[in-house]
Amino acid sequence: MADLLHAIQIDASPKDVYAAFATQKGMRGWWTADTEMQEKVGGKADFGFDNRGTVFHMVIEALEADRCVRMSCTGGDPQWAGTQLEWKIEPKGSKTNLSFSHRNWRDSTPYSASCNSTWGELMHRLKAFAETGQTNPRWTR
Repeated sequence: MADLLHAIQIDASPKDVYAAFATQKGMRGWWTADTEMQEKVGGKADFGFDNRGTVFHMVIEALEADRCVRMSCTGGDPQWAGTQLEWKIEPKGSKTNLSFSHRNWRDSTPYSASCNSTWGELMHRLKAFAETGQTNPRWTR
């Protein structure tokens, strides 16, 4: 199994950083505008890309206010099936450290490497959104 890991420091409160990935509005602000998300444990989340040419279906497994969100992929691209996304927050003075993992890939492949690069870019979009509140999703539809 392969894991994709990222970390970034954000000049925003844990509450603002958490809202960027624990809410539909937040996910629409930096990842994809085509987000439908039930903001509760056991809730479903769908993330659409390229006019719904690809849709990742997730189930939210954990929502720990201002600390952690974890979701598992239940459908979409076969290489994502069974993978798990997790965002973890650690307050650091007036800043917030964010760790992100995309775990349980069956293999390291060129596609997983491409996803890893994209997640790196997305962490900077998430950071900008949490710090400014200005939306700039990587995918607009």
